[in-house]
Amino acid sequence: MADSSLGPASFMTQANALLRKNLTFQKRNLRTNIRLIAFPFFLCLLLVLIQSLVDSELDKPKNKCGCSSVDINNDGKNETVCGIEYSTLDQVGTCPIPHPVDWPPFLQIPAAEYRAVGTDFIPFSDLPDESCKGTDSCPVTILLTGGNQTLRESLAGNLFTGAFSPNSSEIFSSLANVLLGSYSKPQESNYLEPAFSSNVPVYIIQPQCAPNFSFSVPIEIASVTMQQEVRCVQGLHLWRNSSSEVNDELFKGYRQGNSERKINEIVAAYDFLNSNENNFNVSIWYNSTYKNNTGNSPLGLVRVPRSVSVASNAYLQFLQGASTKMLLEFVKEMPKLGTKLSLDFSSILGGLFFTWVILQLFPVILTSLVYEKERNLRIMMKMHGLGDGPYWTISYAYFLSISLAYMLCFVIFGSLIGLKFFTLNDYSIQFVFYFIYINLQISLAFLVATFFSKVKTAAVIGYICVFGTGLLGGFLFQFFVEDESFPRGWVIAMELYPGFSLFRGLYEFAQYSFLGSYMGTDGMQWKDLSDSNNGMREVLIIMFVEWLVVLPVAYYLDQVLALGSGIRKNPLFFMQNFWKKRLPSLRRLSLHRQGSKVFVQMEKADVSQERERVEQLLLEPHTSHAIICNNIKKVYQGRDGNPEKFAVRGLSLALPRGECFGMLGPNGAGKTSFINMMIGLITPTSGTAFVQGLDIRTEMDKIYTSMGVCPQHDLLWETLTGKEHLLFYGRLKNLKGAALTQAVEESIKSVNLFHGGVCDKQAGKYSGGMKRRLSVAISLIGDPKVVYMDEPSTGLDPASRNNLWNVVKRAKQDRAIILTTHSMEEAEHLCDRLGIFVDGSLQCIGNPKELKARYGGSYVFTMTTSSNQEEEVENLVRHLSPSANKIYHISGTQKFEIPKQEVKIADVFQAVENAKNKFTIHAWGLADTTLEDVFINVAREAQAFNVLS
Repeated sequence: MADSSLGPASFMTQANALLRKNLTFQKRNLRTNIRLIAFPFFLCLLLVLIQSLVDSELDKPKNKCGCSSVDINNDGKNETVCGIEYSTLDQVGTCPIPHPVDWPPFLQIPAAEYRAVGTDFIPFSDLPDESCKGTDSCPVTILLTGGNQTLRESLAGNLFTGAFSPNSSEIFSSLANVLLGSYSKPQESNYLEPAFSSNVPVYIIQPQCAPNFSFSVPIEIASVTMQQEVRCVQGLHLWRNSSSEVNDELFKGYRQGNSERKINEIVAAYDFLNSNENNFNVSIWYNSTYKNNTGNSPLGLVRVPRSVSVASNAYLQFLQGASTKMLLEFVKEMPKLGTKLSLDFSSILGGLFFTWVILQLFPVILTSLVYEKERNLRIMMKMHGLGDGPYWTISYAYFLSISLAYMLCFVIFGSLIGLKFFTLNDYSIQFVFYFIYINLQISLAFLVATFFSKVKTAAVIGYICVFGTGLLGGFLFQFFVEDESFPRGWVIAMELYPGFSLFRGLYEFAQYSFLGSYMGTDGMQWKDLSDSNNGMREVLIIMFVEWLVVLPVAYYLDQVLALGSGIRKNPLFFMQNFWKKRLPSLRRLSLHRQGSKVFVQMEKADVSQERERVEQLLLEPHTSHAIICNNIKKVYQGRDGNPEKFAVRGLSLALPRGECFGMLGPNGAGKTSFINMMIGLITPTSGTAFVQGLDIRTEMDKIYTSMGVCPQHDLLWETLTGKEHLLFYGRLKNLKGAALTQAVEESIKSVNLFHGGVCDKQAGKYSGGMKRRLSVAISLIGDPKVVYMDEPSTGLDPASRNNLWNVVKRAKQDRAIILTTHSMEEAEHLCDRLGIFVDGSLQCIGNPKELKARYGGSYVFTMTTSSNQEEEVENLVRHLSPSANKIYHISGTQKFEIPKQEVKIADVFQAVENAKNKFTIHAWGLADTTLEDVFINVAREAQAFNVLS
């Protein structure tokens, strides 16, 4: 064993231990780190390859306006002429369009399966029955409301035109006289009407449709002539009493993303408000689901005017008669020049693409920090003496090294392949910008990690931030930066978000490199930072100040939130030195009084004696006891209507050095909750405990330096070997040099991990039993004064378990051990005292012999005879003990519990000898009460009491 006089490890010793562990851990993850650092390399290479492929592809004839050799002047000489009429559908996008086509105006109507029908969530009975969807005959619905219902009735009759005959020589132009609709989605431009190019029918909306009404219209698009199917659909106008009813019905039926709810779409809705013969005032609802948000709204440009025209014509005909019309004959785009397809990836992705590249580090750092909390590895390190200072220093330095390597690879390779973004801008400015930002990004990762305890959640949020920041920067923030009318103060306010600061800096680099490449000059230089149009200076200042603010805030929140990293500290923990000077030495006395007032539950004599013993120890100024628990409680708040859960109900316990205390109890009794409070995973609801004279509520950091823990579940790094685990934790316990090597070898041999090179295999390849043995070895290395073992022998074979028992027995000298187990054999073999824990309460306490004597007041008598002699056996037992209790009976074998006070062992032997002369006895036995019997009896009695109470 190591010399316990070494004391707690210094800052540098702890930092050295963590650094060595991290380097070893990262060496095992070398491929992952290489892939991370090489990520910018492949992205830049991919950018260059895509650029070259795109350039070569766009230069092909199929992507240019179509051309043909034509005799224009009829003189027998052909000339090359280009235009839409010589182009395919793929080529027309680049052709000049001096005279755009006149397209008929359309209403945006829903597809047949989305049209409004009667449903259980819309309280109107005038909608058509849902059965019409099966026959594709559902009408399209328009809702009307307003203050003048008489006017509405007149207007409603004018909404839809009468019968339409397709027997016109000018069929295409005649369509302007009817109300047309389509459920095709509008495009960004209207050079090519999607209703005629998307293989969906065009609908004529009429009050009534003739049977089998359908015809075709020839449509010429470029050099292709297609036949467009035209069908009839019934138009239905329905009155609603108010605009709120209209709004409610529209909301309940609209399309909601990928929702599985029913869709009940309305074509349009009109509120005629206070319209009359002298006043025309109308509000129009239209379905914006089909709005294309990539540019100006094509739905507003192309489809909405038809809704306005419908209402206007209806009112005009109300005033002037049905023969009066103000036709909306066509819609068309502005003329268009010929274009050439080109795509410069460096210019387009200068801000957006590189923002994503740099932000990729954020979720990597965040998930790494949260992983240690989720797997309880960080608290495991703290429980073995690692302070927050060394942890933050080494972790920060490691992430900074990875980030610097990542950014250097990014800049160096981007420069080598000739990206102007890197080569034209001053490298010193780039270094300062990237250095400040990656430090800010690491600080932010530490800050955000304090709010998460699950890796999956942190990863999702991290990548949402990555892609969301890039998209918002490229499609929102950049717009504000370029808009000179937008207040500069608001731009600076938006740059307070670090992602926008990054985007703004990259945007400035991209602008200067673009201008430098175009004009043959240098990119951004230090003198350019004084330019009022250059936002780099303000970005550098904002990021630097945020770095200085975020890092201490992250540390503070890590201490007071402690999600997955131990007990939360008081929000004013930084003033603890001041408090210590003002706290009187009577602190324990006040805790003693507080605890004794709260506890009211009935207790057995041995438990009460232990409580009184604790109360006396708390009054003493000094004590040799390693652990003193004073009425410690843990209550979990009820959720979802469930009551509070009392995990630990006022436990008082005192353990001197050199004692192994065993906690027995059924699953859910509160044993693990008690251990978790003692090791700093959760905070007590009330009461406290003192370990080596230190309070677990306020002084856990000091307790950790003399504590060892074998948790219920193995907390190991899967890529580290067993030996590397022990070396790391040994260093945290201030072991060095030969003492460390000797302690590690002894630990490995003691738990039988030495043979066959098992100690040099990665822990992820260990069996469950080998992991448990390693966890026990970790808990004992460095001579801790207090050790907690939560079911240490779970999963071990009998030989390994017996060997482990010997290790624990040797280790309990001069240290206190609290051990939980479900093995009665293990409890008897290892524990000096036992406590049986049921439903959060300590039911009894004492050494195994005392408990068996106190709570096991009966013998178990067993006898096997033929089946027809069972009655004689029962009579025999009743003669020995009238109050004997039969507990087992099958095929001639019977078991009885006989109270010890009613029988003597000699009488039992004599009675059996006499019985042998009367009937045949195949086998018999008399056994004393086992510890298992005591456990079952105590647990059954306690649970029965709790049910009754």
